[in-house]
Amino acid sequence: MSGDLKWNKIMGACLGTAFVILVVQQVSGMVYHTKQPEKMGYFVDAPEESAGAEPAALPIDWGTVLPTADLAAGEAAFARCQACHTANAGGADGIGPNLNGVLGGPVMHRAGFAYSDAMAKHKAEAPTWGYDELDHFLTAPGRYVPGTKMSFAGIRDEKTRINLIAWLRTQGSGGVAIPASDPARQPGAAAAPAVEGAAAAEGAAAPAAEGAAPATTQATPAAPPAATSAPTA
Repeated sequence: MSGDLKWNKIMGACLGTAFVILVVQQVSGMVYHTKQPEKMGYFVDAPEESAGAEPAALPIDWGTVLPTADLAAGEAAFARCQACHTANAGGADGIGPNLNGVLGGPVMHRAGFAYSDAMAKHKAEAPTWGYDELDHFLTAPGRYVPGTKMSFAGIRDEKTRINLIAWLRTQGSGGVAIPASDPARQPGAAAAPAVEGAAAAEGAAAPAAEGAAPATTQATPAAPPAATSAPTA
């Protein structure tokens, strides 16, 4: 008899515990019920890419910036490249090729260096390291030459790149001429076509006004002949 009561107590305790847990869940769900807000607490204005696209930056006007470039700063900027490159005449290749004479020279200019297949493909598209090409590569090597073995992230600061390229020009590329200043690359050049277009529109409207004036002039002399014929009659 006592054994049956013992098991009844155990089963009753289990059922009571389960009941309490269910009641607590239901009550807590009612008390702490959260309602979905009608509006977000913080509105983040994220316009579509097509709506707020900024105009592309003008390419560097090398004829203006190179004569005033800081060669000492350019040499200091090359310090971050020395882990992989040398730039002196006759310097050995490292992880990357020696860069003496790289500016104005052919892509893959170091014979015997194991360039990547990506660089070989790039050479077919842009065979020479001109000012613009070298600047694009230094900005983001992996983006300009996808698949390149060069793991360097790039130099985002434009002034630093200008100084570095000016210094590289002194390392075996002195014969590469500095181009003349290009007004199309200077600030304000992008807005010039719009202004010229407005002027052209005004110029197109002016002849129309001038054309209307002669029509008025021709209509005015028509009255005198009628007045002259009256005395004759």
